[in-house]
Amino acid sequence: MATDSEKTRRRYDRIAPFFDGLEGVLEGLFFSRWRKNLWSQARGPDILEVGVGTGKNFPLYPENVRITAIDFSPKMLEQARKKRDRRSIEVDLEQMDVESLCYADNSFDTVIATFVFCSVPKPKKGLQELYRVCKPGGQVLLLEHVLSSNKIMAALMKLMKPLVQSLFGADITRQTVKNVQACPFQKVQQLPGSSDMIKLIRAVK
Repeated sequence: MATDSEKTRRRYDRIAPFFDGLEGVLEGLFFSRWRKNLWSQARGPDILEVGVGTGKNFPLYPENVRITAIDFSPKMLEQARKKRDRRSIEVDLEQMDVESLCYADNSFDTVIATFVFCSVPKPKKGLQELYRVCKPGGQVLLLEHVLSSNKIMAALMKLMKPLVQSLFGADITRQTVKNVQACPFQKVQQLPGSSDMIKLIRAVK
């Protein structure tokens, strides 16, 4: 029987060729602005992007830093490699699961992920890995959609969860802020631009 990680990987492999198109409207209207906001906070010299997907964040990469980007879906990485080569982006792409990162402790100044932890089968385990590979004094930056604090909206989101998850692989009912706060970070804050259901999070180790 396939594990949750394998099921999620297969789902993203299946939609990889169409992923940019599926989110095209939302990307243009909302997502790109939030991504730009988050990436403006990134600091090097060593940055890890988790869940690079098709490489939507490539245009936002800061200059004069070393960037490593991972994804657990080989088909998503295939799209990212094509985009990297076409645009001559300086980034080292690796296939890896955020729940089990193959990096030493205290490796990166900034660890960043955009719309990733809605799809990680064991999000708390993944967040612990981000904490582990982040350098002391470094930061973890997250852009995530979370369960609404409005009871009616939250009920609707829970009702829509199976459909959204089957189409995009995303669990829209996660409570990522609380999960980050459960990690031993020195400081966790919601950055300007956050809303009820969209959170820009900065956690300092």
